[in-house]
Amino acid sequence: MADVIVVRGGQRDRVVAAVRAAHPGVVVAAPDDADALSAATVATGRLTDAEVARMPHLAWVHSWAAGVEGDVGPALRGRATAPDEAVTVTSSAGNGAVPLAEQALMLMMMLGRQAPRWAEAQREHRWDRFTHDELHGRTVGVYGYGNVGRELAVRARAFGMDVVGLRRRPAGPDDPVDRMLPPDAVDELAAVSDFLVVAAPLTAETSGAIGLGTLRALGSEGHLVVVSRGGIVREPDLVTALRDGVIAGAGLDAHATEPLPPDSPLWDLPRTIITPHNGATTPSTADRGTAIFLDNLDRWLARRPLRNVVDVGRLP
Repeated sequence: MADVIVVRGGQRDRVVAAVRAAHPGVVVAAPDDADALSAATVATGRLTDAEVARMPHLAWVHSWAAGVEGDVGPALRGRATAPDEAVTVTSSAGNGAVPLAEQALMLMMMLGRQAPRWAEAQREHRWDRFTHDELHGRTVGVYGYGNVGRELAVRARAFGMDVVGLRRRPAGPDDPVDRMLPPDAVDELAAVSDFLVVAAPLTAETSGAIGLGTLRALGSEGHLVVVSRGGIVREPDLVTALRDGVIAGAGLDAHATEPLPPDSPLWDLPRTIITPHNGATTPSTADRGTAIFLDNLDRWLARRPLRNVVDVGRLP
């Protein structure tokens, strides 16, 4: 049986053209073709539960996102974790590592230099010179040292910073870190950090993993930066920490609820910078996601192991 692919989202026109050029035997179906759903073996993008139920031959789903929790509904989760009807789920992890590392570095610089103060003074046509911090000699702790963490570490070291990572595996010889801590050492990571950067995926283990105790360990001179998933930080605890001066400030590109509700207290808290989870919204991020899928399609058709396979059982 030839593979039938339903392509949604991402750079659809580019993907369809590339698939047809490289694999003329593969059927690329229109995403609104009901007959195609019943024959599809491969799909990209987000599927509804009803669509998954109408795809008995589905064997592989690729998400254009690095974190797939929003694309894996109950029906797909059930199929992906059932031993007798397993569907492989892959992600585009790594596609936004470069811009997210840049976003984290930008937020760190803005927090350390109190950049909003300059913006306010400019709006008021007021000349406001003050003493601010610098990144050189500071320590960045990376909670979830993966693709984003490695890109951030390279850039942070170029600024003369020390880098401490946290992940399951110990540091390898090519990891640009000064230390690597195990997953249960999050408070220790916070205690040694001037900037604690959250770069981990949202999983059952990381959901709500950073609370008031960790923020107290970060301390009144430490800053929190979140660029991966907001649900890792307990937002009520973060609000308390910012209001009470438990930490120095926060740069938040990811939030527990998105869009961030207009009545969220985070909008108006002091020393807090909000960006609308688009640190990785660049053309190159989309290009890298497309390249990951096309490489995986080559692997799929050659019956070789796929990249970025998601352990759906670990999703929150």
